[in-house]
Amino acid sequence: MGHPYPIREIARQAGLSEATVDRVLNGRGGVRESTARSVQQAVTDLDRQRTQVRLTGRTFMTDVVMQTPERFSTAVRAALEAELPSLHPAVVRCRFHFRETGGPDELVETLDRTARRGSQGVILKAPDVPEVTAAVGRLVAAGVPVVTLVTDLPSSGRLAYVGIDNRAAGATAAYLLGQWLGGRPGTVLTTISRGFFRGEEEREMGFRAVMRTLRPARRLVEVTDSDGLDATQFDLVLAALRQDPEIGAVYSMGGGNVATLDAFDAVGRPCEVFVAHDLDHDNARLLRAGRLSAVLHHDLRQDMRDACRLIMRAHGALPPDSTPVLPSAIQVVTPYNMPPGSPPAPSQGRPNGPGS
Repeated sequence: MGHPYPIREIARQAGLSEATVDRVLNGRGGVRESTARSVQQAVTDLDRQRTQVRLTGRTFMTDVVMQTPERFSTAVRAALEAELPSLHPAVVRCRFHFRETGGPDELVETLDRTARRGSQGVILKAPDVPEVTAAVGRLVAAGVPVVTLVTDLPSSGRLAYVGIDNRAAGATAAYLLGQWLGGRPGTVLTTISRGFFRGEEEREMGFRAVMRTLRPARRLVEVTDSDGLDATQFDLVLAALRQDPEIGAVYSMGGGNVATLDAFDAVGRPCEVFVAHDLDHDNARLLRAGRLSAVLHHDLRQDMRDACRLIMRAHGALPPDSTPVLPSAIQVVTPYNMPPGSPPAPSQGRPNGPGS
């Protein structure tokens, strides 16, 4: 495996001993396949963070632990790596631990392993369950500050939460759907990846509360437990559409939007209004094509910058600041106000929305 990095840097990035890394790099065998993959990933991460590796300032090794679909973890990784140069003269290095689905045991093991091997901070997106809360407590007791991202763990010992006000986001979605659907009959489908993510739960509460106020007669049908994965999402949405022929609009809190629209296409039914979250690759493409009405977006780069600064401040590298971290601004993005750097809006066709 060709690389320009010292074994100690690869070992630090992978969270393994130098002897283990040396064995993998020299093909001497005696290591598990998963360990070899960890070394390969560490070299890849070092390539992506090459500018950080060469710096000599105070270094903060940060672990990013997330249970989320790959499309969102990819967006988070890109946002964080884009922000690293702005944190100079401090040097922030990142190790990534991503998974798309599963119970809490694997997440807990990842957090406990991080506490054992040492870390200057953890950025965490995880379900709000007692096992994870307890693992966060053990990290904090070991001197590792934890910042939650997108979805909170308020009863844990986490340092802070960064992300949007999820209840306000759900309320915003209800307002948009209520305005666009008006008095037309029909059922709204709400889709959630997992019920134990507090962020999605708060979005749903905000959505239902405002919908009851604005359109009390509007019927809502929920699809959940897809983990935001397309294959599962398609089956669940298809079953819901076949059971309720009045479903004609969607509020997606947990992703899988390509699959949701595929299910509408499979039954030959238009989706009149579709409000989703996060301007990831899939949603940007769907928005440009007019398949989504609007995306509730927030600046992930700002979130990652805030998270890193909170970790640095916890270690005394920045002056204390008693100002609470404010929620990220919620942006209502349409095909015609895509953020800078996004592909241009479609030149023809009309997005789903009022009167569609």
